[in-house]
Amino acid sequence: MNVPEAELTELRRRVKATRWPQREPVTDQSQGVQLATIQELARYWATDYDWRKCEAKLNALPQFMTEIDGLDIHFIHVRSKHDDALPLIVTHGWPGSVIEQLKIVDPLTNPTAHGANPSDAFHLVIPSLPGYGFSGKPATTGWSPDRIARAWVELMKRLGYTRFAAQGGDWGAMVTDVMGTQAPPELLGIHVNWPFTVPPDIDKAVQTGNPLPSDLSADERRACEQLDFFYKHGVGYALEMASRPQTLYGIEDSPVGLAAWLLDHDARSYALIARVFGGQTEGLTRDDIVDNITLYWLTRTAVSSGRIYWENKFAFFAPKHVAIPVAVSAFPDEVLQTPRSWAERAYPKLIYYNKLDKGGHFAAWEQPQLFSGEVRAGFRPLRGAQGQQESQRTVH
Repeated sequence: MNVPEAELTELRRRVKATRWPQREPVTDQSQGVQLATIQELARYWATDYDWRKCEAKLNALPQFMTEIDGLDIHFIHVRSKHDDALPLIVTHGWPGSVIEQLKIVDPLTNPTAHGANPSDAFHLVIPSLPGYGFSGKPATTGWSPDRIARAWVELMKRLGYTRFAAQGGDWGAMVTDVMGTQAPPELLGIHVNWPFTVPPDIDKAVQTGNPLPSDLSADERRACEQLDFFYKHGVGYALEMASRPQTLYGIEDSPVGLAAWLLDHDARSYALIARVFGGQTEGLTRDDIVDNITLYWLTRTAVSSGRIYWENKFAFFAPKHVAIPVAVSAFPDEVLQTPRSWAERAYPKLIYYNKLDKGGHFAAWEQPQLFSGEVRAGFRPLRGAQGQQESQRTVH
């Protein structure tokens, strides 16, 4: 990849030419992305930011394009030096990209350099979802999570992997979960950091305001509170893209409009992102955030990336009856931190569950070492002879 300098110059010009609204009349984030935050992002983007650093990181990795079902699919493919490494396909979500996974490539493919064992190594395949990044933009309808799931299996088989695992968060978790329900014989198991576990009766009670069961554990009650907050304060972007994605011309035309739209995913993620534009340094950096936004801008995928919401027919939180082995990492700053009890009920072959005390929705991006450790631990039961036993199941 080598973006023409003229495109970067035009991007900076557009950022500087932003027509700003008035400041929000509240002192918190309750009305959305705060003016001071987005103006500091814009200042940094237009004056200090260097896209070429991100471009160099991407270009340093082996990248490929293949056509599946009539659509160009871009993917990163990094093989471990350990021949018995477990092949793993890792899928990003919205408002993310393959940039989310760059920090986990070396820890997972080269574990000995990060204090882990050779037996924990992975061959990594990291695709861009249809309509995202360098993948093609579907010109027809039908690219739903189940179709993407089948495409990912085809991709792995093309690469010569006859046994592999899958991992995902956000839409990547949806695709991975659906792969689990489809249960192709090549798929050993899955790991998700956005698990689909909310019992339907509890989900309905939260949405309608009806009383919750009286026997909920503390973890279950906290998860219900998180879910209620998301339904009331954080789901607006999803509803818009699920119903009218084509209407979002503004974010295809305005870099700052795009940046604000991508920042406002959920309250906790926004808080973790906004802090780095207020002088704090923990977790994601300014470059992390602006790299991802710039990729959306340069690939012109603001609208095309939103169409997966329109295509999707699955519930965001409901179990799908996955019958193959599943590993779950429950991060505290995820939209909801799924309790073990719900994970066990949703995934009858739960082989790993860990409730963490740090990390959020973009776990691979925010806490790459912690996340890499979770992926290693989650798939450890599937390796070797034990993995062969775990993977024996009936395909429905």
